[in-house]
Amino acid sequence: MSTPDATPATTVSDAHPRFAEALHEMGLQVDVRRFPDAIRTAAEAAAAVGCALSQIVKSLIFEADGVPVLVLMDGSSRVDVELVRSELGAAKVERARAAVVRETTGYAIGGVPPFGHRTKTRVLADRGLLGHAEVWAAAGHPHTVFRLDPATLVELAGGTLVDVREPVA
Repeated sequence: MSTPDATPATTVSDAHPRFAEALHEMGLQVDVRRFPDAIRTAAEAAAAVGCALSQIVKSLIFEADGVPVLVLMDGSSRVDVELVRSELGAAKVERARAAVVRETTGYAIGGVPPFGHRTKTRVLADRGLLGHAEVWAAAGHPHTVFRLDPATLVELAGGTLVDVREPVA
């Protein structure tokens, strides 16, 4: 598989229109990078931007007792669903189906940004994200990413810092 190359233009206009509008409403200027090929995994994103896998932010939608919740996790880690369940006090937590992700966020899996969603959703952000000076996240579709410091990203997402990373064996 070839590594995607960034196109010369890196402007907010490359972001999904809903995400670009959210950036505008927040008064936030970010460098949005657009790639000719879709970037659907954290590993592909890290290779494309030239950063560590742990600097990629995965925006994952789960359902806790049927209610969508967004979990922000670094690209090199997995979410421990039991820790999410415990954190939320839910009886059952599972990955959301693609239709629920799109309905909740307005974006397709692989392009979900950490904020700028169609609906207001509870957000849990794994504390491990704060271990970097900057992180990269999707900008609304699988061809775009943007860079931001993790504390600001978590704040803009309305995230609660938690420890929901799956333990490494």
